[in-house]
Amino acid sequence: MDGITDAPMRALQGLGGAFTYAVSEFIRVSGEPLPKKVFLREVPELAHGGLTPTGLLVQVQILGGDPEPMAVSAANAVRAGATAIDINFGCPAPTVNRNDGGASLLRYPCRIRDIVAAVRGAVPAEIPVSAKLRLGWDTTDAIHENAAMAAEGGASWLTIHARTRVQSYQPPVYWEPIAQVRKSLDIPIIANGDLWTLDDFHRCQDETGCIHFMIGRGALANPELPHQIASELGIAWAASALDTDWERLFRTLLAYTEMYGDRIKPRALMRLKQWLKIAHNHGEFDRFDVLKHAESVDEFFELLAA
Repeated sequence: MDGITDAPMRALQGLGGAFTYAVSEFIRVSGEPLPKKVFLREVPELAHGGLTPTGLLVQVQILGGDPEPMAVSAANAVRAGATAIDINFGCPAPTVNRNDGGASLLRYPCRIRDIVAAVRGAVPAEIPVSAKLRLGWDTTDAIHENAAMAAEGGASWLTIHARTRVQSYQPPVYWEPIAQVRKSLDIPIIANGDLWTLDDFHRCQDETGCIHFMIGRGALANPELPHQIASELGIAWAASALDTDWERLFRTLLAYTEMYGDRIKPRALMRLKQWLKIAHNHGEFDRFDVLKHAESVDEFFELLAA
């Protein structure tokens, strides 16, 4: 979701009131610790109590393989206003994995424990520290030791994507290992992966026994899905679904893009195309093959109207 779930998209997703919180795009920590100003730049919500303009709480996610700079960076994020820290051990991107980040750590359970423990020790006790995992590098069995090590390091909860790194985003997803981890650990477990429809959600709910769920691409493919799931879960503050009036959604996203200024605006067209590719591949949007050729935002809307 890197490059698309930035501050404008988080603001848009907060409109319906379906989400409890959002997680920032990962912020890479390599070499030297990141200063406070980097977090304020990458997660502008931190200057406003960690909230989007639509009232959605945003957690800061960091990624890296060295405990000490991760710990100092987490402390600096908290100084910038972060109310929670999430550690990414799940990103399958080859570039990230070649540089000792994301899912590459799944091959080293003790390092997962050490990184979580370092971050946990560096931030105040009231700041939750969570971890995002996959089932393993190339086997689903690895999740048991990796999850146990993250919990031993002090993770407040775990989000588990129901695939291995080798699978990347290829089917199938495996829910049973998540159910086993949920039963074995005394911390909340959040299920994630391939929640495209309400039927997918029900199957995940039944097979994992989880009461917490993370959706990303599914919310972009079907803007009504977050509200549908929130309603099933009885989330009281879920206001109303984002309807699938695509032009209105796109223009709302652009309005938030304008609000966040010149650093984000140049990515507006690329973000629209990324969103539509997901909606085309996994939802019911059928005009991506035309819109992908737009060379400007104005041309994008002209093609959409046509």
